[in-house]
Formats: sequence, C-alpha cells, structure tokens
Amino acid sequence: MSRQKKNGKLLVKLLALSVVMFGFGVFVMPPLYQTFCELTGLNQAGIRVSTATPDGAAQDRTVKILFDASTNSALNWDFGPVERTMEVPVGAPAEAFYFAQNREDVDVAGMATFNVAPAVAALYFVKVECFCFSRQVLAGNERREMPVYFFIQPDIPDDITELTLSYTFFKNDDPEVAQTTP
Repeated sequence: MSRQKKNGKLLVKLLALSVVMFGFGVFVMPPLYQTFCELTGLNQAGIRVSTATPDGAAQDRTVKILFDASTNSALNWDFGPVERTMEVPVGAPAEAFYFAQNREDVDVAGMATFNVAPAVAALYFVKVECFCFSRQVLAGNERREMPVYFFIQPDIPDDITELTLSYTFFKNDDPEVAQTTP
C-alpha cells in the first residue's frame, strides 16, 4: 500500500475521531457534569427552589450555620468570617459577613469559591447575593467587610440541623475572568 493511501486512511480515522470527541464534549459531558454537580452540591447545581417564600420562618425551626474561610497560598490576604456561627430561621432571609484584608502595599485581586457541607444541604442553601459572584479587588492594605445574603429553604430535611458555609479566596490577576452566578 502506498504512503499516500496510508496517509489518507489515517486522515479519515483522525477526522472520525475528532467528530466523536466533539460529539462527546458537546452532547455527553454537560449532562454528566450536571449530574456530578447535583450529587456533590458543587456550585449549588440542582437547587430545588420551593414554592414557599423566604418571608418568614418555617415551623419556627432554626439551622446552625458554621462559617469557614481560607486563602490560597498565592494570595497574601487575611480572610475570615466576622461571626463563626449563627442560628438561622428556616425560610427567613439572613445575612452574614466575611472580612478580607490585603497585606500587600499594592492592589491585589481575588476570587472566592464556596462549598456547603454536608453536600445534601447545598440543595437547600440559597445565596441571593455574594461577594463570590465576582472578582474582588482590594487596594494596598485595604480591609473590607463583604456580605452574603441567603436563606434556607423551608423543605430542608429535619435531620439537617447544622451546615458549614466555606469559602476559599484565590489570587485572580485576569480582569476578564469572572465566575458565573449559580
């Protein structure tokens, strides 16, 4: 078989492989990723919004929220919750504050990621507004308090009496990079 025929067959195989890979990436990966996020609570995928409004507490029940914070080693910031714990009425709007302080003399940008544990609680923890939705820039030595507005859906299972809201801040030098709102 000539070299030209071998190269032609290889080209056809590579094109077919490219089409299969494209189809996998476009049609198979998104549902797999969505399922993974629903199972793990990652980025609050799969949140079930109940028909109850967050105007008042449901059955006078509260859930204890533990607040946690850390920074990536590349970010020279102090970062933490203003309050370590809070009792929140189920179904009622609530707010918590975190602080961040830039320890450098120059402006530094960061972006936070979050996690809710246990994972099943993430399905019922709804953030309305959060500093983690966008890139944060702190001037040299600036300290800022940043709010998180949230509520816990009234249909949260009774066995969930405590959850942890955890944030990690990472350095973000790219102004074009922004996290999408969950």
